[in-house]
Amino acid sequence: MNIHEYQAKEVLKGYGVRIQEGIVASSPEEAHEAAVKLNAQTGTSWFVIKAQIHAGGRGKGEVKETGSRGVVLAKKLEDVKEKSAAILGGTLVTIQTGAEGKKVNKVLIAEDVYYPGASEPKEYYMSILLDRATGSNVIMASTEGGMDIEEVAEHHPEKIIKEWIDPKVGLQGFQARKVAFKLGLTGTAHKEMVKFIGSLYAAYVGTDSSQFEINPVLKTSDDKILAVDAKVNVDDNALYRQPKLAELRDLAEEDPLEVEAGESGLNYVKLDGNVGCMVNGAGLAMATMDMIKLSGGEPANFLDVGGGANATTVEAGFRIILKDPNVKAILINVFGGIVRCDRIANGVVEAYKSIGDIRVPIIVRLQGTNAAEGAKIIDDSGLKVFSAITLKEAAERVKAAL
Repeated sequence: MNIHEYQAKEVLKGYGVRIQEGIVASSPEEAHEAAVKLNAQTGTSWFVIKAQIHAGGRGKGEVKETGSRGVVLAKKLEDVKEKSAAILGGTLVTIQTGAEGKKVNKVLIAEDVYYPGASEPKEYYMSILLDRATGSNVIMASTEGGMDIEEVAEHHPEKIIKEWIDPKVGLQGFQARKVAFKLGLTGTAHKEMVKFIGSLYAAYVGTDSSQFEINPVLKTSDDKILAVDAKVNVDDNALYRQPKLAELRDLAEEDPLEVEAGESGLNYVKLDGNVGCMVNGAGLAMATMDMIKLSGGEPANFLDVGGGANATTVEAGFRIILKDPNVKAILINVFGGIVRCDRIANGVVEAYKSIGDIRVPIIVRLQGTNAAEGAKIIDDSGLKVFSAITLKEAAERVKAAL
């Protein structure tokens, strides 16, 4: 589960991470009020206005309707309202949103932290994530802050620092110091970075997150270390023990079909193809998508109904798949282990009759317990549903249906 920058910063602040202070706003009027409050709290006279969407590249992105960037600077209090109005309610297109972009419902009014002082401010990159290859958490850092880490990895791989953390032992002091040294920090800035890394790692572990990305981490001109941006991805499987974080979920930022599927207990991911697929089991779903491609089609979705599929879950799956106008056929591929194939077949027939006007062909491939009985139920239903036993047969029926 992703959360917004302003939410992520509040989470970090709760673990002792120094952040760029800011106040969220939903209208130009609220944005002006937020700037007034921020000026009173921090003394800042310049204000950074940041679109709040679940996507990176906001500073380089553009609002379709106004041409404004997703992150802009207001050098006067009087400019905050106008600049916020050019972002709020608009559709922000970034490298991560695709051409359709995302609607901006909130902006973060943040303090200016690039103030003059004894030395020049310096930006760094830092993230913590799980390295599945080693079964460890890894801190990734770079002196090339403010840039996409993929770009740094491609052109300057030597500038990426990695420090693996054994999750059973946790972050050790020498590891935080090593990262700070490799970033070239000394004196007060080094001590501040060590503290920053420790607090960041505590937040990562304490929130059951799968990724923390701070880009940039800023060394201010007076050697403070703070998070100017924050991208946090919380592990969905841990939300049951993170109720406060679960409340931060913004459904408006998610695909409506994926939200609906989640409410029905289905694992659904929308894709760009023309063949809808419904499967029981993630591994079988991947094999099914391969089969669709081999038949000349393209998978329109990943949909796992789970091992306990019944008429209710099958009907919910049908309704979600059919809301995609690109779907020209539906392939149901079920291995009857936990659930019998005849039960699935009856569920398909009941769901079909309940939904009514289904205008695309449905191919049902059943294998496992009572597969033959399930195929007979499908064949005798009189509906526009076709049974298959083997993968080859299912692929041929999909090809014929397109």
